[in-house]
Amino acid sequence: MKRATSSVRRKILCVFPRYSPSFGTFENAYPIVGVKAFMPPQGILVIASYLPENWEVRFRDENLQPANAADFTWADAVFASGMHIQRGQIDDINRRAHAHGTVTVLGGPSVSGCPEYYPDYDYLHVGELGDATDDLIRRLEASTQRPPSQVRLEAVERLPLADFPVPAYHMTDLSQYFLGSVQFSSGCPYRCEFCDIPELYGRNPRLKTPEQIVGELDAILAAGGERAIYFVDDNFVGNRKAAKELLPHLIAWQKKNGFAVQLACEATLNIAKSPDLLEMMREAYFCTIFCGIETPDPKALHEMAKDQNNAMPVMDAINIIHAHGMEVVSGIIMGLDSDTAQTPDMILEFIEASKIPLLTINLLQALPRTPLYRRLQAEGRLVDEPGRESNVEFKLPYDQMIAMWRRVFTTAYQPEAIYRRFAYHVDHVFPNRIKPPNSPQRVNARNIRKALSILGNLLVRVGIFSHYRHVFWKMARAALKRGDIEAMFHIGLVSHHLITFARQASEGKRNASFYSENLDALKAS
Repeated sequence: MKRATSSVRRKILCVFPRYSPSFGTFENAYPIVGVKAFMPPQGILVIASYLPENWEVRFRDENLQPANAADFTWADAVFASGMHIQRGQIDDINRRAHAHGTVTVLGGPSVSGCPEYYPDYDYLHVGELGDATDDLIRRLEASTQRPPSQVRLEAVERLPLADFPVPAYHMTDLSQYFLGSVQFSSGCPYRCEFCDIPELYGRNPRLKTPEQIVGELDAILAAGGERAIYFVDDNFVGNRKAAKELLPHLIAWQKKNGFAVQLACEATLNIAKSPDLLEMMREAYFCTIFCGIETPDPKALHEMAKDQNNAMPVMDAINIIHAHGMEVVSGIIMGLDSDTAQTPDMILEFIEASKIPLLTINLLQALPRTPLYRRLQAEGRLVDEPGRESNVEFKLPYDQMIAMWRRVFTTAYQPEAIYRRFAYHVDHVFPNRIKPPNSPQRVNARNIRKALSILGNLLVRVGIFSHYRHVFWKMARAALKRGDIEAMFHIGLVSHHLITFARQASEGKRNASFYSENLDALKAS
């Protein structure tokens, strides 16, 4: 593990911006679970750990607690990080810091993808942890005065992931997050047209050691992250050999800790071609895999350079993953050049056939530093209009695409539809999981109290006050009869968020893309 050094003392305020309400952050489930945010932000917590040991660091995740005036007054410098969807909140952090005369630094995926978005920050850190970070520390060591003009520092030599410090999980209360998070690799070997990961992080995945991951998992448990842990790698199997070398360590860690947590990850759908890997993931108690299916149309997959999804029939791949007890969460994109008026029917038929409960159904958004962005730019099909749901000029009329998206989303998340898909999982997917032991780490007074709290909230908020309570009770009675409280919790929590979000989307209060900056929709919410 490496960290920077300094001969002077500095006070650094690390701020992670608030998320706007989103399909992918599950905020509708927070009151039931008793949490305040989705996942701890890996990137800025790594930076907090890397800063010199004699620098005093405060961390504020504004999804938990906003940074206040005293924080900005205290700080010699303010560090921020975030994604494109948080752009407005990122700018707000800069304004608040400058109001106190404090120098500001912005790093992370959004500024790395498009530095031009942020003309008002004092320092831009473009790229991953490495030589640009060391340069930044030297500059702040010399002076914490605001520079006369913006300084852009771009990483050339990235720090090997094997030298990364353990993220500063101890600076936050992980029990307040819906999921814990850990990163094993960075980069993806594929070149999907719409994706910026290969250009931001490379095509040859860089890796942490299994020992590092075990140490980070221990740190997550110590900081209160005992619900579930998500591997935030853009592709957990970008290097299959490395994943297979890691998994025995995860299995041993789970056995040592009584299978205290479920694991989840993102992976390409062609993971189904590695049954030996899937079997080890099952033994490590992976319960969910997010797969970017994007579209059930093989021709459209080829056009977006996602032929890895054509390695076998999509339904066959899904069934193989299900056979290993893992729930598939799918990404779906609408607004492709190949879309027609029949696309909504095709997607809805696929959803019903696949029995996938949770799908992120997005309108296409052209991200900077992607082949899609450059192609549409050359074709004059990029649109920059306030309040628009996408920056893409679709082949179909814009209003028609919005209506098609809304129809698919709201139909897929009718209460009867999502509960029907979950019922399939109860009978055909969940039974294929390992049966974790009733270990002290799983069955203890604290977990029992937490479970009773969740049960009470679920029964009141969904079982009594929801408009679909009759659908919930049909599932709940069957689950209680089986003694499967865990499935009832999972289905109830996830479905409540999805059903609530779909109702809001049908009213035009939620964006059609998780990358959209539709401020009008955000204000309406």
